[in-house]
Amino acid sequence: MVIAVAQKNNPSPIDKFSIADECDMVLIGYLAFLDPPKESTVKALKALKEYGVKVKVLTGDNDKVARSICKQVGLKVNNLLLGSDIEQLSEQDLAIAVEKTDVFAKLSPEQKAKIVKLLRQNGHTVGFMGDGINDATAMKSSDIAISVDSAVDIAKESADIILLEKDLMVLEQGIIEGRKTYANMIKYIKITASSNFGNMFSVLIASALLPFLPMMSLHLIVLNLIYDLSCTAIPWDNVDKEFLVKPRNWDAFSIGSFMIWLGPTSSIFDWITYIFMYFIFCPLFISNGILFNDLSTVYQGSELLKIQSEYIALFQTGWFVESMWSQTFVIHMIRTSKIPFIQSFASLPVTLLTFIGIIVLTIIPFSPLGTILGFIALPFSYFIYLIPCIILYMLLATSIKKAYIRHYGKLL
Repeated sequence: MVIAVAQKNNPSPIDKFSIADECDMVLIGYLAFLDPPKESTVKALKALKEYGVKVKVLTGDNDKVARSICKQVGLKVNNLLLGSDIEQLSEQDLAIAVEKTDVFAKLSPEQKAKIVKLLRQNGHTVGFMGDGINDATAMKSSDIAISVDSAVDIAKESADIILLEKDLMVLEQGIIEGRKTYANMIKYIKITASSNFGNMFSVLIASALLPFLPMMSLHLIVLNLIYDLSCTAIPWDNVDKEFLVKPRNWDAFSIGSFMIWLGPTSSIFDWITYIFMYFIFCPLFISNGILFNDLSTVYQGSELLKIQSEYIALFQTGWFVESMWSQTFVIHMIRTSKIPFIQSFASLPVTLLTFIGIIVLTIIPFSPLGTILGFIALPFSYFIYLIPCIILYMLLATSIKKAYIRHYGKLL
């Protein structure tokens, strides 16, 4: 901006100044105000484009200034609308024009706000960055208002985020962290929903078919407590780069579909464990090959009660351990659309907590706490069954996951 400075050698008396005095003046010089773009602007615009963020310029300056600034920062002006042009358009035509226009110049504060509202009505999530009084209205109309610490007070009061660093690359960092937060949030919700759905489905079927409860209420509480503690590290999990490059919308429907697809997968192996424990493992180690329903034909009195109690305890212990292993490993299956442990790795906190959870819960039946909970120590041969079972479960979960991605086009 340039201001001309002039001097009048024969001005009117102080109380006689008028517009007529604005002539016959001597030019002294010019005052030039330079407000160049930040050095990080070009790099920031490139980064925003890579992450699917469309940049539009809304300014009160004239079109020549707007074009000059855009040229300096490498922003192509495919279309430009002036405030006077906007006044001539109907709201319907303007809603179409805002999609095709990159730069809007000579705008009033109300016009800025109107453009922001129309972009939101068109289904866009709009962030508006401003630092002046004229930006406050548009900032309040946006989804995310951004300002800087050197902005006027009303702009900072209207902002959701205030940038403290004089570097626009912080916008890229904010986008990445926001998308990581969303990814890990939806990851946790889908993992927990599908896991709980599968467990309850398994318990429902087992309760209807077995002559005893497959797991006591206290067992479920302990299982969920350790599992939930293992999940507390998910907010700090790694997110695949492919997920970060595209903006995502909240989709509640996908949670239900994901739960229905992945939940019963664990139930399949729960039922296999039921069959294995009831018909093979418990009779082999507890009742000399006799099934639970036939125990009363061989044993009587206190001996019968003792054998039945040990039969139930071994069954519940086996499913307790298998359920934790399957629930925990599914975290690594579902957290990425890639092949876990090969193409994509969880963060160190997630890996440590999940494996610590498995170790702790596997040790419980061998500890005094296990005795208090009604468990008994598992024979080593149980793990000869468990490990292949979990490997098959991981393979099936991965196959179901790939089929889900092919059907819905995304995992999270």
